[in-house]
Amino acid sequence: MPTQPDAQPADQPVSRSPHIPSPNIPSTDVDGNGQQASVQSGQSTSWWVRLRDSQRENVQILAIALALAILIRVFVAEPRYIPSNSMEPTLLVGDRLVIEKVGYRLHPPQTGDIVVFEPPSQFLEQFGFLPDKAFIKRVIGTSGDSIKVQDGAVYLNGQPLPEAYIAEPPAYEMPEVQVPVGKVFVMGDNRNNSNDSHVWGFLPQQNIIGRAILRFFPFDRFGRLN
Repeated sequence: MPTQPDAQPADQPVSRSPHIPSPNIPSTDVDGNGQQASVQSGQSTSWWVRLRDSQRENVQILAIALALAILIRVFVAEPRYIPSNSMEPTLLVGDRLVIEKVGYRLHPPQTGDIVVFEPPSQFLEQFGFLPDKAFIKRVIGTSGDSIKVQDGAVYLNGQPLPEAYIAEPPAYEMPEVQVPVGKVFVMGDNRNNSNDSHVWGFLPQQNIIGRAILRFFPFDRFGRLN
């Protein structure tokens, strides 16, 4: 399921200076007695010059805070919201999530992780989404794992996967496939209403933006995501 930066059948992408006049600098000239005299340009002084020290400090603090917020969003974590129902009942339409972006630089994705990702090329070709959209699914298998869907159950390496989190058992079957190196197999928790790896294939790990770790809205469902 797509997500938006705050996841068809049921997939929608997940959703994410003013000009400052140059200061007027007083020039200097020499008066009739050979003394330097200040000559005003006739224009008002810079807004920065007119600020008191405390005001300048506040502006600097705000600028630093804004720069830190941008850096955190780009490299550490960002908010996303859920626009579709392909991850129900785990995630509902309108849920706001925190996506952390550091962990997968230290270790690969693991089965059960809920990941936000850029759609792979085969997804774009098949469904016509723009490459700047992001989607959200659950990792079912990683490199080397075998996956199949049979008799209403997902099998991981020959064993039925316990899945108390899904909306309903899958109403389709999929022959066994093996996850290639550097890729993962992802599925939506709303198995029968999700465009996922059983439709368009494996997800390259490099397409993963991050892992959903926290739902911060609505407040009555605030908490970490397992």
